[in-house]
Amino acid sequence: MKKFSILIFILLIVSIVLFGFIGCEKEDVTVVKLNEVTHSVFYAPQYAAISQGFFSDEGLKIEITNGQGADKVLTAVISGDSDIGFCGPEASVYVYNQGKEDYAISFAQLTKRDGSFILGRDPDPDFTFDKLIDKDVIGGRKGGMPMMNLQWVLKQNGIDPDQDVNIDSSIQFAAMAGAFKGGTGDYVSLFEPTALALEKEGAGYVVASLGVESGEVPYTCYNATKSYIEENPDIIQKFTNAIYRGQLWVKENSPEEIAQAIVEFFPDTDIDDLTAVVKRYKDQDSWNTTPMLTQDSFEHMQNIMESAGELNKRAPFDDLVNTKFAETAIENIK
Repeated sequence: MKKFSILIFILLIVSIVLFGFIGCEKEDVTVVKLNEVTHSVFYAPQYAAISQGFFSDEGLKIEITNGQGADKVLTAVISGDSDIGFCGPEASVYVYNQGKEDYAISFAQLTKRDGSFILGRDPDPDFTFDKLIDKDVIGGRKGGMPMMNLQWVLKQNGIDPDQDVNIDSSIQFAAMAGAFKGGTGDYVSLFEPTALALEKEGAGYVVASLGVESGEVPYTCYNATKSYIEENPDIIQKFTNAIYRGQLWVKENSPEEIAQAIVEFFPDTDIDDLTAVVKRYKDQDSWNTTPMLTQDSFEHMQNIMESAGELNKRAPFDDLVNTKFAETAIENIK
């Protein structure tokens, strides 16, 4: 009986110790609600940062919501439904110019080119942008970066997007591929892996890369409200650290290795197809190698917005961009 009592006592002590460890582990993990503009291989460094444990190393657990549009992402961030938004910084310019007191600030940049591709109904290795003249093009939401970048590229090719091309901005981002498959439009602008999926179905063919044509621009960045950043600088720094490590990892690894690392996020995409898409983005230098958002690229983005007729007043870089978290990550992570 005495031995039995001792055994029970030992088990009790072990249970208490284990419970304490579990409790400490839970307390050390901070959940961050991340709202991404869409789900795409274009954001491979982010998914690699998750799969390689870089966020876990920082004590963060990332819960991802698909916002389906930069406007919806910023709405979730401003309302407090999401902690961090991942979208084009043009959305934060709109919010700032509306006079919001607790506006969104960009603190880290992930991609530096447009991630969308122009698809036509037939293969066209000799495609030139003047073939879009008098054609119907599904271009995305008015005022969104994909749409504005398309307009910018057309103008760079001597084409008036308002007079020479019929650009349809009425179709929701998530429905663009389905609309094109259903017979709407002669061309459509899509991200990967959706573009490749249409190619495999014979429903569309990539004829041009908007990322290559438009040059470098801060296409997708991470942002949070001014108050969230002020109240949670440690979380923002840890998040930026993880993203930077993801950027470095993607830079140093092959398309095959990257595809293997992110395949869990794209279970419906064949690994060979995923590798091909990653290679497409890697070859066109889509990803920033650091989380730094420069003033030159920010001003170029506002040039594109002005050109599209969507910006009446430029927003100040110093108000809308905080580079200190990226600077710290770059300095401390080698």
